[in-house]
Order: sequence, then C-alpha cells, then structure tokens
Amino acid sequence: MPNIHQIRFKKLHPQASLPVQAHPGDAGMDLQACEQVTLAPGAYGLVRTGLAVEIPGGLEGQVRPRSGLALKHGITVLNAPGTVDAGYRGEIGVILVNHGRAPFVVEPGMRIAQMVFAAVARVTVELVDELGSSMRGAGGFGSTGT
Repeated sequence: MPNIHQIRFKKLHPQASLPVQAHPGDAGMDLQACEQVTLAPGAYGLVRTGLAVEIPGGLEGQVRPRSGLALKHGITVLNAPGTVDAGYRGEIGVILVNHGRAPFVVEPGMRIAQMVFAAVARVTVELVDELGSSMRGAGGFGSTGT
C-alpha cells in the first residue's frame, strides 16, 4: 500500500478553493485562481490562489502547467515546475505566461495549474578535484545529433 501524506491547506481569501484531483489516481491536483487577471500576448504575471499549504518534511509541491490551457490558449507556467518548499507558509502563487496571440482572462475559480507532490532527495555536497568517468562524458547540447 502506498505511503499517504496528509497535506494541510489554509484559505487566505474567500474566493479560494481547495485543490482537487480530477480523477482518482491522477498525479496532479488542480490549483484555481482566486482573482481575475488579464494576460496580454507575450505577457506574464502572478496569479493568486488564495491558499497557503503545510507540506510535510521530505516532500515538495511542484506547480506545473495544465495541458488544456497550453494547447488551447498558449498559457503555461513560466517557471515550470515551480517549487513550493516544505517550510514555506505564504500564499501559493502561479506565474502564468501567455504564449498565445490573444489576450487571456483568468477568472476566479479557473483551474490554472496543477500541483504534484514529490519526494525530495537529501544530499551532501563535496568539492573534488576530479569526477568519475562516464560513457557520455562532457557531451552536452546537441551531442547526440538530430
């Protein structure tokens, strides 16, 4: 049986709505706007959700685009995925960008993004003089051809 975490939300605005999964088993929970914002073509802006969250240690909240908004209107999350750290208790905001050709109006209650909760790997950092070798080596951008 999967490990289930309880995520606690606090409403900061009367228009705020708790995030919901559209279908059982979905990875993401839809985040909704609590205000009206108009994004001109090429513009971006912060859209408030009216929610704060208490994420258990060892997890993060990833704010990701909704595919329908991207396909139909060219609207996406500018810093996707945005990270909500476990220690953050402020309002969840979503930075949307309009890659479309027409102004886009975000209305209160509109599903604007999705949040996925994921485990965070704990690491230590070590400075070394040399790194271990690998098959790929330093091959980067375009190194495998087209």
